[in-house]
Amino acid sequence: MPRGPAFLTILFRELMMSNDSTDRAYRPATRLLHSGVERTPFGETSEAMFLTSGFVYDNAEQAEATFTGDVTHYQYSRFGNPTVEALEKRLADLEGAEACIATSTGMGAVSSALLSHVKAGDRVVASRALFGSCHWIVANLLPRYGVETVFVDGGDMDAWAEALARPTAAVLLESPSNPMLDILDIRAISDLAHWAGALVVVDNVFATPLLQKPLELGADVVVYSCTKHIDGQGRVLGGAVLGRKDWITDTLQPFTPHTGDALSPFNAWVMLKGLETLALRVRAMTDNAAAVADHLAGAEGVTRVFYPDRPDHPQYALAQAQMSGASTLVAFEVAGGKAGAFAFMNALRLIAISNNLGDARSMVTHPATTTHMKIGAEERARLGITDGVIRFSVGLEDSADLKDDLDRGLAALRSR
Repeated sequence: MPRGPAFLTILFRELMMSNDSTDRAYRPATRLLHSGVERTPFGETSEAMFLTSGFVYDNAEQAEATFTGDVTHYQYSRFGNPTVEALEKRLADLEGAEACIATSTGMGAVSSALLSHVKAGDRVVASRALFGSCHWIVANLLPRYGVETVFVDGGDMDAWAEALARPTAAVLLESPSNPMLDILDIRAISDLAHWAGALVVVDNVFATPLLQKPLELGADVVVYSCTKHIDGQGRVLGGAVLGRKDWITDTLQPFTPHTGDALSPFNAWVMLKGLETLALRVRAMTDNAAAVADHLAGAEGVTRVFYPDRPDHPQYALAQAQMSGASTLVAFEVAGGKAGAFAFMNALRLIAISNNLGDARSMVTHPATTTHMKIGAEERARLGITDGVIRFSVGLEDSADLKDDLDRGLAALRSR
């Protein structure tokens, strides 16, 4: 065999296989460090970054055979890249999925999962409690292409049964939901959806791959904004779609490269580094979230607190049954509506105002005027997103400092 680019590609792929130290007996924190380790012949400790747009061939015949699929060879980073594949392999191992495709953003993951699967004349059923951009895709984009869409209240199983009494192509849901942390019964909804012939797509961002396993609960596809906990430090954008190998290969994989929904190798490398500390960060952030949720629940000026690990959460029992931990997010409502929420947020000194979440730094956002503004007041009211609701993404700061900052905001609220 000529010792040119093709030889190096084959050698690299063989090394990828031989150096994969993952064992399914290892626990998640260990797999986050060792799964899919891809070392080149240089023996680097940290994964190499293949920051290249394209690849070269030994000859024209090999280029042709690459495009026909008769040989395996990287052709263009929009179709495949060693660094991106390393991330996909590690995410699939962590999730327990057969395959993974990394995407340019989290919304790229949601839109690609749906648009690759449905066609004109199909039907999509979705939980009403969706992130604003996900809601827009279901309410506005899909109908433009002749896809019928139906929203249901996520906790109403009778509504799901009615909506899924007809053939359906796909179901989309979030659990816990953004921003109110509603917990949906993934197994029961999946059973109904499969009876209707639907592909079940679950946005698992609030739970992370560590706290909930939708595929084990009957879902077909899991989507992530890797921008959130997986990067976890506010650096880069990215997403991921995980599921069965046949669906990924036959349905999703032809769609994402041709539509340009590709993750950059640099972003993939950053996320590989983020995965190494994911277990530590999520555990500490969840502990902090539980502490501040309890603190807020007893505070003057706070009218409601939503946190799945508190017994007063409406779906507490379900959360205990299908999640191994609550979330790094807390939702709460303050008195005084928008003016009260703004007074509270503007008095904070440690906790930042941002519409991002899952970051090492704590952040608050006002969903009614940011992430869920465009779904309209009527829809927000149906979801319980009042003008006093604040979404709190709890970070890694000392919980005592976070409580002090929350008290500062509440003091400003009460002094209005």
